[in-house]
Amino acid sequence: MKNLLSLLLILVVFGYQSIACTTAVISGKYTKDGRPMIWKLRDTESFENKLNYFTDGKYPYIGMINSNDEKGEQVWGGSNSVGFAIMNSASFNVNLTDTTSFKDQEGYFMKLALQTCANLEEFEQLLTNRAKPMGLAAHFGVLDADGNVAFYEVNNQSFTKFDANDPAQAPNGYILRTNFSFTGKKDIGYGFIRFQTAQDIFYQADACGKLNAQTIIQDFSRCLKHPVLKKDYRKEFEDLPYGENFVNSGDLITRHGSSSMILVEGIKKGECVDMSTIWTQIGFPNTSIALPVWVKGGEHLPAILTAAGSENCSLNKMALNLKNKCYPISRSAGYKYLNVSELINSDKTGIIQQLEKAEIKIFQNTSATLSKWRKNQPTTKQIEEYYKWLDDYTYNSYKILEN
Repeated sequence: MKNLLSLLLILVVFGYQSIACTTAVISGKYTKDGRPMIWKLRDTESFENKLNYFTDGKYPYIGMINSNDEKGEQVWGGSNSVGFAIMNSASFNVNLTDTTSFKDQEGYFMKLALQTCANLEEFEQLLTNRAKPMGLAAHFGVLDADGNVAFYEVNNQSFTKFDANDPAQAPNGYILRTNFSFTGKKDIGYGFIRFQTAQDIFYQADACGKLNAQTIIQDFSRCLKHPVLKKDYRKEFEDLPYGENFVNSGDLITRHGSSSMILVEGIKKGECVDMSTIWTQIGFPNTSIALPVWVKGGEHLPAILTAAGSENCSLNKMALNLKNKCYPISRSAGYKYLNVSELINSDKTGIIQQLEKAEIKIFQNTSATLSKWRKNQPTTKQIEEYYKWLDDYTYNSYKILEN
């Protein structure tokens, strides 16, 4: 019996950690180009993710879903046609004494918010009107077309707003959350080390004026720093040749349980509300290339990011194949041990090194294209043509990576 209880405890703890996330909301007052952003580094047991375009609500929207969610019943981050965007991270220090069986509703709730909400005010009304208990234990990061951006710490009975535009609540213009609520029970939860890492890297980027989408995607979503051990594995191993150089990645921002990334970059006043840029790494962020999409493009998303029914998308498949090279130990607790040399090495053959080299062209082309589109509203056909270029470029980039 004692051994059985120990096993159950291990399974529960691993389950909690594997649905953890690292997240941020960022005021446009502090970003490099003046646009607000929300960022989610997703951890989950569901490693197969994809994007989907939905027209099943008041507003069309793009959402990240689990690939086996054939009907798209739950959404784990996305943006709609009026500039409202949402993502979340789980909270494990609220609802501690609540005995209700109604829980784990976050994916259904975010789908509802994207279907029905135009701004933060309507989102707050959605929370207020929701029947109690709400079945929620999360931090929801939300932005709208008016530049409002905030976190909402939510439990079964209530919610508390943390406004990134309020200097009293966000003196540096951003708010971070991992897997414990500031309104919950102290010293309970998960992600305390990841929270410390996020604090360090955001502060350094802010001080240097580098809070932009590219920095967050490449430096934060692929962060290899451990603040407790005072290690930066990226710097440490970029000077070492390829080899069997393993580290325990369990407390890194991106670790074995990381399945994807979504970053929504909002609009500035006067821009089209359906032109928020949704950046995604569909698959393990250390092995998945970053690609942009826009709700204005309609149902024809890049083919590499979506798939019919319960099928997995092509980018996720390719990213998972490369992830398996990074975590070659399959037995016991082998999933914790990352061979950093697969990502970074002095030969410059690491997956991260090659991905970021390929991404330079994506960021440059997207920036130039958006400069034109923000002056002259693009047609659906123009966006679809850009998606075709992204598809072709991504497939060609992975051919090099897989060789």
